[in-house]
Amino acid sequence: MIWKRTRKSHKGKQDPVLQQIKQADLEMLELSAAPGEIDLKYLDESGFCAWSEPSYSYYFRGQQKSLEQSKRRGRRLSIIGFLQPLISFVYGLVIGGVSRKSYIQMMEFKALEAQKTGRIRVIVQDNGPIHRCKEVQQLWSKWEDMGLYIFFLPKYCSEMNPIELECLT
Repeated sequence: MIWKRTRKSHKGKQDPVLQQIKQADLEMLELSAAPGEIDLKYLDESGFCAWSEPSYSYYFRGQQKSLEQSKRRGRRLSIIGFLQPLISFVYGLVIGGVSRKSYIQMMEFKALEAQKTGRIRVIVQDNGPIHRCKEVQQLWSKWEDMGLYIFFLPKYCSEMNPIELECLT
């Protein structure tokens, strides 16, 4: 067993035609990455806090299960990570949530790496608001000139991103 966050199901919200097209595109990128023609990395963010909302759990009939919480919520610790399967996992930690500023810093670093190596680097990511905000959109052409490209997954299709399914220990 592994400890993993639970997700709400997005079935019914997905566009099956777009999902099929994007899946085919992603498979082409993976075929290019396998022999080392490009660097293909998968990005995701997550957050952790010592205080959590109570949720459903198992308990014995006739007993009430309760979760004790401190009165202070504490600070959130967030992580933004880049997974290149079987090669690397690079991440940054942020106190609070992952902001546009911290996302841009990580992407600038990846763009500089791509430029230095002269290799095309593709980042697979979801459609989070910080990934598509105006400030970030203004940087896309700069990053592409440096060799960094972004591949957006279709909405509600997080299972297409291998970093979502990975358990790093």
